Amino acid sequence: MTTSERPAFRLTPQRAAVLEVVRAATDHPTARDIYRRVRARQPGIGFATVYRTLNLLVAHAEILELQLGDGAVARYDGNTGHHDHVLCEACGAVADVRVELPALACLKAEAASGFAVSGYELQFRGRCRDCSRPDQETAHAAEQAVG
Repeated sequence: MTTSERPAFRLTPQRAAVLEVVRAATDHPTARDIYRRVRARQPGIGFATVYRTLNLLVAHAEILELQLGDGAVARYDGNTGHHDHVLCEACGAVADVRVELPALACLKAEAASGFAVSGYELQFRGRCRDCSRPDQETAHAAEQAVG
């Protein structure tokens, strides 16, 4: 991080560790996942510290907080540039995707809502490669029948 990229808050070693873990992750981890990864580096850190740090980093636009699905636990993304997400409905895996909408889509949204649209986020749902395998579909069907 260069001087011009310094955040507008004090970057303690604990905060730096949380930020590094989120930025290095490609799996959009939960707060609990991040806590476990940070704790491997800093055994004395508490969950409350990690959680407060995540809120601070989100408030300062250093990371994104994602709500992927009804009642789903928040996930975190170190990629703050514009991109969209695809969510596996079977296992919960999340991946980044970039899909450009035609400009006409934003104009239609403005016309339909009366809003001045400044951006959009897309969220796709489906099954990841692992969960789409025939042997996995059988396993998921069996779990559904039992549950």
